[in-house]
Amino acid sequence: MKVAIGSDHNAFYLKEDVKQYIQELGHEVEDYGCYSCEAVDYPDVAFDVAEDISAEKADRGILICGTGIGVAISAGKVPGIRAALCHDTYSAERAQLSNDAQILTMGAQIIGPEVAKKVVESYLGVTFNGGSSGRKVQKIIDKEEEYGAKAQ
Repeated sequence: MKVAIGSDHNAFYLKEDVKQYIQELGHEVEDYGCYSCEAVDYPDVAFDVAEDISAEKADRGILICGTGIGVAISAGKVPGIRAALCHDTYSAERAQLSNDAQILTMGAQIIGPEVAKKVVESYLGVTFNGGSSGRKVQKIIDKEEEYGAKAQ
């Protein structure tokens, strides 16, 4: 699986830990930055990751900022993207199984590296298969398309 990862400066070190762990799990990682602790605006990174997930240049995305909230909101502005803020393994698993979330977001000021690795492992370890959740996810997709048509 190809995983796009990105962070702001508040989460640089956690991103680096998570990136290495994803590679250890056997996945390919594309790093969208940031590349140091120099200040970066999280929407810029989140938009880049979300746009490439939407364009199917990567299979899933991981975004990290201070709380995970800003990157979740930003990524969710890209049409077709479902980003889920998760700080525990159960929510991360359900983000994929119940909501087909293409992007997992986390907060570096909320959880540490070991918990973050387990959250990512839970998220990447399952695949959405529709089932009873398929109809619910389709409703989300339909509503987004309806709003998109209204905007034009």
